Amino acid sequence: MFIPRPEHPNPQFERENWLNLNGKWEFEIDRGVSGRDRKFNERVSLNSEITVPFCPESVLSGIGDTDFLNCVWYLKKLNIDDNGLDVILHFGAVDYESYIYINGKQTYHNIGGYVGFDIDITPFVKRGEENIITVCAIDGHPKGKASGKQSKNYYSMGCDYTRTTGIWQTVWLEYVEKNRIEYVKYYPSAEQKNVQIEIAVKGNDKLSVVCSYEKKVQGSVDISLRDGVNRITVPLNEIYLWEAGCGRLYDVELSYGKDKVRSYFGIRTTAFDKNYYLLNGKPLYLRTVLDQGFYKKGIYTAETEEELVRDIYLSLDAGFNGARLHQKVFEPRFLYHCDKLGYLVFGETGNWGLDYSNMEHLTPFLLEWQREINRDFNHPSIIGWCPLNETWDVDWRHQNDDFIRALYYTTKNMDSTRPCVGTSGNYQVVSDIYDLHDYIQTKDDFEKIYLAPTKEQMCEEYDKAHEWVARYQKSMNFKDMALYLSEYGGIRWDTDGVGGWGYGNGPKTEEEFLDRYAYLTKTLVDSPYICGFCYTQLYDVEQEVNGLYTYERKPKFDMAKIKAITQYEKK
Repeated sequence: MFIPRPEHPNPQFERENWLNLNGKWEFEIDRGVSGRDRKFNERVSLNSEITVPFCPESVLSGIGDTDFLNCVWYLKKLNIDDNGLDVILHFGAVDYESYIYINGKQTYHNIGGYVGFDIDITPFVKRGEENIITVCAIDGHPKGKASGKQSKNYYSMGCDYTRTTGIWQTVWLEYVEKNRIEYVKYYPSAEQKNVQIEIAVKGNDKLSVVCSYEKKVQGSVDISLRDGVNRITVPLNEIYLWEAGCGRLYDVELSYGKDKVRSYFGIRTTAFDKNYYLLNGKPLYLRTVLDQGFYKKGIYTAETEEELVRDIYLSLDAGFNGARLHQKVFEPRFLYHCDKLGYLVFGETGNWGLDYSNMEHLTPFLLEWQREINRDFNHPSIIGWCPLNETWDVDWRHQNDDFIRALYYTTKNMDSTRPCVGTSGNYQVVSDIYDLHDYIQTKDDFEKIYLAPTKEQMCEEYDKAHEWVARYQKSMNFKDMALYLSEYGGIRWDTDGVGGWGYGNGPKTEEEFLDRYAYLTKTLVDSPYICGFCYTQLYDVEQEVNGLYTYERKPKFDMAKIKAITQYEKK
């Protein structure tokens, strides 16, 4: 039986006894959102089929319906082993509001389309018999709801793309012991030569932890734990730092009674000072690129794991050392490969569309953001958090600045090990980084800002060119902050000649494109005030044609020339 995306979805927390539930599910579109009234949850069949984990808008799903799908239903029949173990059902991500039923009974309700959830369905299953898993996913795209780059209109337009509804990441089942590990968080220290581990367990039992590097044991601990959250320290014999381009990872084997989990961590520090980004205490220039995480046939979901890895290598081939994972929470399997390859990324979410003055939408956004921080905390490749991108006032109502402050301080309280970009570009309120966006295309205007004689004059020139954000930018003390130009370029280059969307006037020749890319990028590197850049963007997405690669990931240019420009060193 063919199972798409067969790999384990979360290498950070992997058990051997798991079952991938991807593949054929029964499916039905419920445009009137009346299925719950009509008791679809009690049905034993639906009227069509879909291939999970691909959303129904995608070709790979077998549906390919790109109209507004206000509600969709899934049904899977499954035999549950009568082995005495607890049964945990995992959903990688379901967009947007989901109700989960087991044998007709509601077991879970989730709001948020980017971060997954797990359910202990043990009390609801029939052992040794066929069980029915039913999912209701409601995704009406109401005004004010965060939806990232998903188009609010029928057609994709500008930098908004095809929508994603329902299940779009792997669904899987685990059989687990009564006494088990619930989660782990790693706090490694090169200075202390150890790793502190926060570990939550269920039941009282003995814990064994073995940390190794390239199959050589570096430290271990055996200790008895009690039910709840515990903190232990594992001394390490040798320290291998996680660095850009070299993702040195320690493997971890955890046993709690009979429960066994494989995991890993990397040792590094990440911070910004007044002028630089610091990785392991040393300045590193950030040469990053905007990655939207869209795929032509799968939309939000890569067809294979190889597609995930390919995008990282495409970026490296273009000379970048990292990416903004933009307006989307990328799946843990992608972050795993970032960890392995030493690829630096900022953890973001899809905040576009959010009404920042409406608590009805702000509350679920905050709760899902907290879940993202917890889910991805252990990935060394995530060098900073960025919960918001370009906040705006809505319907002439001022954004809730206190909410943005609360979001920033919540992030810092949950993770003190990483910097937080409070808002990337536009209306900034509080941040660890002075984060700018600038799509000016002309050489003289760009140099006037970023080659200004002083940092103060640079910011003044930026404010003159971007008057609509100046009132917020001045509220932050940029003199004590590193400056990161997290969006620039966006140079339009339409390989198909259909007049796709991009920033500014597109160049007429490839030489003109390379010249523009060169003077924009080299100006930033030569600026004494900028600690890094993020170019828009890695590849085209639908009608947006400002990628260095096409939507099919074909290079538009001689990538050796692009790489040479990207890796230009300061004069």
